Amino acid sequence: VQLQAFGGGLVQAGGSLRLSCVASGSFLSINVMGWYRQAPGKQRELVAAITSSGETNFADSVKGRFTISRDNAKNMVNLQMNSLKPEDTAVYYCNAGLRIDLRNIFHEYWGQGTLVTVSS
Repeated sequence: VQLQAFGGGLVQAGGSLRLSCVASGSFLSINVMGWYRQAPGKQRELVAAITSSGETNFADSVKGRFTISRDNAKNMVNLQMNSLKPEDTAVYYCNAGLRIDLRNIFHEYWGQGTLVTVSS
């Protein structure tokens, strides 16, 4: 099982970026998919998450600026980041809970980080 993240890069303050993450490999289902970020010297924090039914949760710092969406058919989660601020600069990590066998247990997987840099 693998989570592969796409997107990220350098953008000026006020700009937009889109991150995508695709889950691949052998699994039965996915429940929550989301994005975390870790800035230098800080702990990793939840940015946004979305359940299989579309319920969302956002960090207060990104509410109104970021949106999260999901394509269950493609096992994909997207994070649209608008009105970016320098404080959004961080390594962003995709996260998902995957059911890999018939037991009703979801295992947590992480994608590789992708760097988002917002210049002032």
